[in-house]
Amino acid sequence: MNPAQKPLKQRMTFAIISHPDSGKTTITEKLLLFGGAIHIAGAVKSGKNSRASVSDFMEIEKERGISISTSVMGFEYGGRKINILDTPGHADFSEDTYRGLSAVDSALLVIDSVKGVEERTRSLCEVCRMRRTPIATFINKLDREGKDPMEVLDEVERELGIGLCPITWPVGQGRSFKGVYDLQKKQLLLFFPGETRKPADTVAIKDLDDPLLLEKLGLPLAKKLKDDIALLSGVYPPFNKEDYLEGRVTPVFFGSAINNFGISELLDTLCVLAPPPSPKHSQERVVNPDEDKFTGFVFKIHANMNPRHRNRVAFLRICSGSFERNKSYYHVRAGKPFRSANPTAFMAQDSEIIEAAFPGDIIGINDTGSFKIGDTITEGEAINFRGIPSFAPQIFRYIVNADPLKEKQYKRGLDQLAEEGVVQIFSRPQQPNVRVLGVVGQLQLEVLQYRMEHEYGAKCNYKPIDLSLAHWFTAADPKVLEAFIDEQSRRILVDIRGEHVLMSESVWQFERTKANNPALSFYSTSELSGETA
Repeated sequence: MNPAQKPLKQRMTFAIISHPDSGKTTITEKLLLFGGAIHIAGAVKSGKNSRASVSDFMEIEKERGISISTSVMGFEYGGRKINILDTPGHADFSEDTYRGLSAVDSALLVIDSVKGVEERTRSLCEVCRMRRTPIATFINKLDREGKDPMEVLDEVERELGIGLCPITWPVGQGRSFKGVYDLQKKQLLLFFPGETRKPADTVAIKDLDDPLLLEKLGLPLAKKLKDDIALLSGVYPPFNKEDYLEGRVTPVFFGSAINNFGISELLDTLCVLAPPPSPKHSQERVVNPDEDKFTGFVFKIHANMNPRHRNRVAFLRICSGSFERNKSYYHVRAGKPFRSANPTAFMAQDSEIIEAAFPGDIIGINDTGSFKIGDTITEGEAINFRGIPSFAPQIFRYIVNADPLKEKQYKRGLDQLAEEGVVQIFSRPQQPNVRVLGVVGQLQLEVLQYRMEHEYGAKCNYKPIDLSLAHWFTAADPKVLEAFIDEQSRRILVDIRGEHVLMSESVWQFERTKANNPALSFYSTSELSGETA
């Protein structure tokens, strides 16, 4: 039986999310290691080790030791076909993370036990909460001195507004870290530092008064573990899977990813708990994964994944039905038929051609420039999936070609990277050669320059511009919309989708314009059915 043809419920697709430096990419690699997808874990940030992490495949990621683009990795484990999305932690690349969250059915949140809940943790959980995405939580770096585990739990519940249910509980911390106690299986998992593939010792302790507990831990730690578990049972209710699947409760695990500790138990539990493919909302209707006819949407585009071939790949999430190689489908936005001769499954930048894919799967399709983020492919039905918008940038610059002899490479690179979502590019209807660049954070400006030079052989420079706000807008009356665009032509730009955007120099200027045009609705994202500004 082809692994891809296993029942729908055996598929699980989840994103790993965290604040930068919490150990997200390390955990991704260790999940792949325990799942048998790789045989040796790469060093994520160590310049002393020549192995780069599997998921950070771009040269600039390897140089800086950060994830700037979502990676997709698939493998089989515990009877399930697992797709993992390793998302960027840095706020400057939040759009890529938000788009990745649109393509998954659950999330794994990684928290640094030394630092606790941080800014990005809050914003990512808010996105999951809006989408009612189930979240499992791994509290990392217990082998370091950090916050008391009880304090971390209180912080998570208070800051993230979600119920908790500890599945494992740490014994000691930092230098005194001895392992974790599995509250479900009633087992003590002893910790030994180093590159071991499995916990070196597992002891069944059904009764915390068992003398074996005292023998393994010593009196102080054994007493503290008993006291902690008594407190936990009084504060946190028993685990309820339905509450987890509804996004009301997060199961919590503790461990040390760098030492491979706690990862095996996490993976085993996720295989039992994590939801199968879930229904996806389109503008027209809800699409259920068990429908016979194929539907899917493009949530990411990446140019030059293989620098030798300069290929461009569209990442497609399968929502219903099956996607078959060489079969003709319908590209909704373009209104044209589409066929893929070489659909691929991913392991970061590596891929293999597949014959078919099913709901929950994420595949790559070669793109010659036909696709844009948010595009839908179906068997003929005209539907458009929601939840994949562009967000209003916070930094604006004029962008200019630094080498006029490379104009062709410059335009090609700029267009492709804008379509990929690395940055947003706006143009003036009256001055098509004038390009305005919009980004969320400063690091995106550096990434754009780096990739333009190293992937396209073109250089670009930035010039200041007196803009600080961008808002998409619409009106029920087309004549009102047309009159506004004509009246505000000097402040109107057009995005890569062809949508009009109002630019403002200040909040005061925007609020005044808004007040003077009550017939218009203004939005902070390109998805005009979303929240108004």
